[in-house]
Amino acid sequence: MTTYLVTGAGSGLGAVTARELAARGDRVVLAVRDPARVTPPPGDTEVRRLDLADLASVREFAAGWTGDLDVLINNAGVMAVPYAKTADGFETHMAVNHFGPFLLTSLLLPHITGRVVTVSSNLARRGNRR
Repeated sequence: MTTYLVTGAGSGLGAVTARELAARGDRVVLAVRDPARVTPPPGDTEVRRLDLADLASVREFAAGWTGDLDVLINNAGVMAVPYAKTADGFETHMAVNHFGPFLLTSLLLPHITGRVVTVSSNLARRGNRR
């Protein structure tokens, strides 16, 4: 059985990813900001709290991980939220979309036996390729 960790698995693409992986019979950990708002899909699933905007939450999550992790799917992200700073003093977009996933991946690396998948939006295609 393969163990997957999916960030942002409470809604959208993350929820669909978690549901489909669980339906295949894989073990899926859904990492979400508010576990009380999430109904896990049937199967070998677990919901854990992870707030990528809070680096203390990222560290706590990683410290609580035991055993192997076959695939980390960095899916969580924000877009077009009002300007704000996190408790760590970072702009929200940078914290949630870049710093949080980078720290999580770095801390979980000793447990990862397979792949790290980082999801992005089509917005990247609008960049200038000079």
